[in-house]
Amino acid sequence: MADGRSTVELALFFFFFLLFPHVFGQSVTTLSSGTERAALLSLRSSLGLRGRDWPRKVEPCSSWVGVQCQTGRVVGINLSGLRRTRIGRLNPQFSVDSLANFSLLASFNSSGFSLPGQIPDWFGQRLSNLQVLDLRFCSVVGSIPFSIGSLNNLKSLFLSGNNLTGIIPPTLGQLFLLSFLDLSRNSLTGSIPSSFSSSGNLTLLDLSSNFLSGSINLTIGTLSNLQILNFSGNSLSGSVPVQIGNLSRLVDLDLSSNSLSGSLPPDLMGLRSLQKMVIGDNFLAGSLPDDLFTSLNRLQYVVLSHNDFSGALPRELWSMPELQFLDVSGNNFTGILPNLSSNANATATATATAVVFNLSHNMFYGGLTSIVGKFIYTDLSNNYFQGKVSDDNHINGSLAKNCLQNVLNQRSLEDCRSFYVERGLNFDNFGVPNATPPSEAKPAGKNNRRLIFILAGVLGGLGFIVILVLVLVVLLRTRESGVTNQRGTAVGPVPVGGDAPSPGVSINLSSLLGESFTYEQLLQATSDFTDANLIKHGHSGDLFRGTLEGGIHVVIKRIDVRSFKKEAYMVELDLFSRSSHTRLVPFLGHCLGHENEKLLVYKYMPQGDLSNSLHKKTKSEGDGLQSLDWITRLKIAIGAAEGLSYLHHECTPPLVHRDVQASSILLDDKFEVRLGSLSEVCAQEGDTHQNVITRLLRLPTNPADAFLFSSLKMTGSLSATCAYDVYCFGKVLLELVTGKLGISTSDDATTKEWLEHTLPCISVYEKEPVTKIVDPSLIVDEDLLEEVWAMAIVARSCLNPKPSKRPLMRYILKALESPLKVVREENFSSARLRTTSSRGSWNASLFGSWHHSSSDIAALQGSTNREGAGSFKQSGRTGSQGSGQGGGGYDLPSSHKRLSNEIFPEPADVPDIARPNED
Repeated sequence: MADGRSTVELALFFFFFLLFPHVFGQSVTTLSSGTERAALLSLRSSLGLRGRDWPRKVEPCSSWVGVQCQTGRVVGINLSGLRRTRIGRLNPQFSVDSLANFSLLASFNSSGFSLPGQIPDWFGQRLSNLQVLDLRFCSVVGSIPFSIGSLNNLKSLFLSGNNLTGIIPPTLGQLFLLSFLDLSRNSLTGSIPSSFSSSGNLTLLDLSSNFLSGSINLTIGTLSNLQILNFSGNSLSGSVPVQIGNLSRLVDLDLSSNSLSGSLPPDLMGLRSLQKMVIGDNFLAGSLPDDLFTSLNRLQYVVLSHNDFSGALPRELWSMPELQFLDVSGNNFTGILPNLSSNANATATATATAVVFNLSHNMFYGGLTSIVGKFIYTDLSNNYFQGKVSDDNHINGSLAKNCLQNVLNQRSLEDCRSFYVERGLNFDNFGVPNATPPSEAKPAGKNNRRLIFILAGVLGGLGFIVILVLVLVVLLRTRESGVTNQRGTAVGPVPVGGDAPSPGVSINLSSLLGESFTYEQLLQATSDFTDANLIKHGHSGDLFRGTLEGGIHVVIKRIDVRSFKKEAYMVELDLFSRSSHTRLVPFLGHCLGHENEKLLVYKYMPQGDLSNSLHKKTKSEGDGLQSLDWITRLKIAIGAAEGLSYLHHECTPPLVHRDVQASSILLDDKFEVRLGSLSEVCAQEGDTHQNVITRLLRLPTNPADAFLFSSLKMTGSLSATCAYDVYCFGKVLLELVTGKLGISTSDDATTKEWLEHTLPCISVYEKEPVTKIVDPSLIVDEDLLEEVWAMAIVARSCLNPKPSKRPLMRYILKALESPLKVVREENFSSARLRTTSSRGSWNASLFGSWHHSSSDIAALQGSTNREGAGSFKQSGRTGSQGSGQGGGGYDLPSSHKRLSNEIFPEPADVPDIARPNED
């Protein structure tokens, strides 16, 4: 009886819980306004939002992602992280007219959600309760409506990362509650409105990376709550406001990359909370006040580079306990470095955590002190330091162009001596009277008898080379003058005049596609190459995103010829002048007129590269990483194989990419592949299509290819073979199968160990083992799993330790285009393989490579099958497949029972992974 009563009471409890949830401390919000419900459905339709995010038949307030309600009314809409349907993506627009029906809307966040179009003027008229408006990186264009200044409740306005034009509305200064104002990374012009002086509630004011001009004419001292002030990357002129020292709460100050002049205000001691001071790339001059850093004990990041400052650095700068980054390069600072042990103000921990210390391109002198060793990276180049660098002064950085004794690449004796004499200082004369600096030291004289032998050997060698060259010229004249590829079509035009460019000779641009840009155009496109537009530091130059006139998004490679090899960009230009393919990154133009900087312009790839698209972070909370589906991964693999196949098989001589990795595989908006990182491309070393004498001398068979060969000679690379590209591509395929990033970019011990444990899971006989290494984020059915298995088999064939046993790229492409043929049982029947020719059988090439990989490894492990091709005959196979470039078809058994380890040795380990280039 008691049990029955308890059951009834429990049932009543749940009944009342469902009817009156608020009694139990919970509330279920239901949208009470029919107008707002209709407005949400209209917004869903106009933006093309997916049904899984905003499903029609459920309650919006409780189930629609990003919709926030209070008392039955919509108060917040967050589109950030949402995705459009396929139809919605075809024509995205700023279609948010339905927002006008939400009279209580306090927050609208569309950060990262594309809304191409203009901000409606009615925003400032109908959304009177709006407190947060976030449209960062939404592809918004046009001007900022003046009516935004009527949103009296607005506290946060984020419009950065768009293409907004026009002036900043002065009405924004009327928003007295505004705390966060971010208009950075746009194309705004005009001056900074003086009305901002009334925005005393501002804590963040970011107007960086625009085209603002004029002086900083606002009364900045009235912004007493300001914590972040960023005006960098504009064209502001005049002086730094004196009242800036009154901003006692300021943490981050960035006025860099403008045209500010004059001197720094003498009184900055009021900036007691300041942690970051960046005033580089201006025209500021004069000396720094001695007490400039007296009260700035929290400074961690100081950049005063590329101005015209002079005099000595304040001594307080050296004793700031939290300093981590100091860059005063490119000025006229002078003086000697202090010694911390003798600095009474220095603490035991001063500069102990400092990372970067850059004093380059100044006029510092004297000896190096203990302060140098307190930084992780130090650049003291282009100064006048003298003396000997002690063994205990370990310096990670640059000491070039100084007057040091035991360091190479120093200034001339005359330069150093005149500097010290002009200032009445003593110069150590490089430690030896009448000595010359290390960079000018002459080698000791040679013994005359030894010199005679050397000259005789040189002359004899030259005579032999002359004879070979004469024979070579005769042979070359018998060949056709045009260059044709393996299909009989021209790869590209020969440069005018028939002379190939060589190092030190400029490329003939008459045949180079693309536009010739001015340096000013590209400066404007990248906001003066600000760090905000920096994509990454490449091995041949820095990559910046930019926007040309007309809103065309581009990527600009900035090559400092003083830091990078000139040959790198010349190789790339030569390639684009003679070759073009849909799988190469589109080349849009160049700017080569600047003396020290060369600029190459490419089409912008919206999806970035494979390394950052394979697993991409989503912007909605809780979603974590979003991985590419298998169909897209296979599409990327095929696209990359097409590009490499073009270089290997459709160019004469074959071209080697030499930098095949995930970061080199660029992806457009539809995940179509475009190969990038082309500065390492060169002609294949030892091409089999060359005659014997040409291969012996490693010379090109046509003048148009001379520069690619000369680049190989200069780099001295041992990886200039197509087989090396195949090996690297195999690692990319493993990244696509396993989802493990970094495989293609590393050859360290960890990667090698991972490969040794992974490759044995790839079997040609059964697909179950491959499930152990498949990316857990992949959702695949049985058919797709077979495609994954096939790609894994192709990857392992590419990773054969012997280059000659790896399949050719054209066979790899065919295998990826028909992956099921790689693994389906009927493809192994002897009847089918006998009907294929030796050179046309891509499957035979692929599995011939597999056999050699397996048998070679098994032989190294002591396998009893040591007969090579002979063991195949004993096992029922006929023919042999060598390098993947020929060989006969195979008579494979039709029954899987006969495919044993005796017939087809299955490796348990993969040695020699560390030697992809050795045969």
